[in-house]
Amino acid sequence: MSSEPFDAWLAAQRPAIDGALTAVLARAGAATETLEEALTHAVLLGGKRLRPALAVAAQEALAPNAAPEPALMAGVAVELIHAYSLVHDDLPAMDDDALRRGQPTVHVAFGEAAAILAGDGLLTLAFEHLASAPELEPLPPAQRLQMLRTLGRAAGVAGMVGGQALDMASTGQRISEEALSTLHQGKTGALIRAALTLGALTTPEASPAHLEALEAYGEALGLLFQVTDDLLDATGDTATLGKTAGADAALGKATYVSILGLEGAEARANQLLEAGLAALTPLPQGDRLAAALHWVRNRRF
Repeated sequence: MSSEPFDAWLAAQRPAIDGALTAVLARAGAATETLEEALTHAVLLGGKRLRPALAVAAQEALAPNAAPEPALMAGVAVELIHAYSLVHDDLPAMDDDALRRGQPTVHVAFGEAAAILAGDGLLTLAFEHLASAPELEPLPPAQRLQMLRTLGRAAGVAGMVGGQALDMASTGQRISEEALSTLHQGKTGALIRAALTLGALTTPEASPAHLEALEAYGEALGLLFQVTDDLLDATGDTATLGKTAGADAALGKATYVSILGLEGAEARANQLLEAGLAALTPLPQGDRLAAALHWVRNRRF
């Protein structure tokens, strides 16, 4: 495999991912101009595109010579749900944030009703896309059903929604590191694990052992992403981050920094990095996923 840095590889994936997202939105047929603009604003004005890229990397880890399009299309479904979650997360009833990806949040730009509807639309569009993308049609029906079930569980009350509910309930409360990790395994980690699983399920090479390894890797990566996010929120600036720096502290949210301190959070990040690397051992080719871990650990935005 190429020794290409992960950030360069991620940037190289972006045109195909953005092209697929643009095509999905164009086919959606938004009923009003405002809704169409809100959907475009939510999905296409920035973002790392980590989740669809991870779907491609997971496929590559099991079948290095496979065409990437099926995994990319599966990852696009995860990205649509991720975009919806950010729209709703920023709402006044949630985190009430005015800035996302360096742009006004959807409810600020288009109004609260349009933001709620855009989020609802992206959630349902994700499942429509996953069920109908031509690139996924050759997969066996049982495999496609498993993909839909995986995404539904990751996005729902047992995954991301449950994590957000725990986040809301813990605001202003003192909670343990274990409780915080449970929260973020749902809120942040569930979609990351889903992207990896969906990418793997586009290949016949995916065994239960491979899926288990990717689950463990995804759990470490998801928590690592959140620990570094908390470190950046505590030490970064708004212009660099593209969102309001210090927002979590202002809202009284529990973070790894508030619980462990800066040094403790740095140490926890290093432990998660090592755990993620160890989880990759059963995979035929895990170099790209290992590089993702190092990229997340060292990111500055």
